[in-house]
Amino acid sequence: MAIERFHIHVSDEILDDLKYRLHHIRWPDQVENAGWEHGTELSYLKSLVSYWKDHYDWRAQESKLNLLSQFFCNIDGIDVHFVHERGKGPNPLPIILTHGWPDSYLRYQKIIPLLTDPTSYGGNPEDSFDVIVPSLPGFGFSGRPKHSGVNNFRVSEMWAKLMTKELGYKKFAAAGGDIGSGVTRYLAANHPELLFGIHLTDVGIIRNLIASSDQVKLSEEELRYKKNASEWIAQEGGYMSLQSTRPQTLAYGLSDSPAGLAGWIIEKYRAWSDCNGNLQHKFSEDELITYIMIYWVTNTSGSSARMYYENSHSLPPLGYIEVPTGIALFPADILLPPKEWVTRNLNVTRWTSLPRGGHFTALEEPELLAEDIRAFYKPFRAKINTK
Repeated sequence: MAIERFHIHVSDEILDDLKYRLHHIRWPDQVENAGWEHGTELSYLKSLVSYWKDHYDWRAQESKLNLLSQFFCNIDGIDVHFVHERGKGPNPLPIILTHGWPDSYLRYQKIIPLLTDPTSYGGNPEDSFDVIVPSLPGFGFSGRPKHSGVNNFRVSEMWAKLMTKELGYKKFAAAGGDIGSGVTRYLAANHPELLFGIHLTDVGIIRNLIASSDQVKLSEEELRYKKNASEWIAQEGGYMSLQSTRPQTLAYGLSDSPAGLAGWIIEKYRAWSDCNGNLQHKFSEDELITYIMIYWVTNTSGSSARMYYENSHSLPPLGYIEVPTGIALFPADILLPPKEWVTRNLNVTRWTSLPRGGHFTALEEPELLAEDIRAFYKPFRAKINTK
């Protein structure tokens, strides 16, 4: 199937159904003075839902989202939704950006113009990019896989086809965080000839380091990571255990209750961002609800959770990555990796510790991330011959 234009238009039926559900929520109780210790705090969620119900305007947000050049095409039997914005420079470098959970392609909404049109933001037109931002299979406006096996590796193969066969690029750049980091690393491992380099904001949870019993060979930083990661998984990893083992059971509640979906997602934005416990320091209510709405209007809370199951049950091993790699770490992100481990497993040519920001990098600090991406790829500009 050829590439086709995509325009978001959620039916009135879906929006009317949502309105009814928001007006008929059965709220749970909460232990007094519990705050966020037991999970998403009740009074905060009630306030957010009240705004959602009485003030939030999806049609206005939908119009803004439709300002992006969006498309879809079928790859390996799955419809893939993607943004494709052309660079406004003499020789743009193509870059594919891959998101994670619980975000969507909107993770990169703020950074797209900074990369495509650097001149308008005080930059050099020589640093422009063609930006491609797909929605992962089972997320947002992409199709939902009907069969098992759609994991990070499989998606990386789909992205290689999207960039070369569908869009016609001979060579390109790739970047990502969260699930997007895994997809990008598999793309680099299996198709190094297609890539100028990869740019990552994390390397995932390093499970072989956590499981290592040979502590003598680990550095002090690696031992500290092993301890911190084990504690984090025990205290914060319940969502991951459930989505990796019983995503279908979880899907019934998240697909049926907008308040339940909001509670499941919003806790992660608070815990993983650099907001010091106050979501309004980083995100407006309209932004937060729009992030949730992408899951609700597409009914992809269950299919997106399945990616955790697939990555836990069917991923092949990942070896040393020879493609030049840029690492940009944001201080409030989850489990910052030990540099020794990263440099043993990836060909790191740029390592940056940024002054602020958390897990939702491009949402929180788009200027910082764009600047680091531009700097990392600058040496590759002379080699551009992408089509």
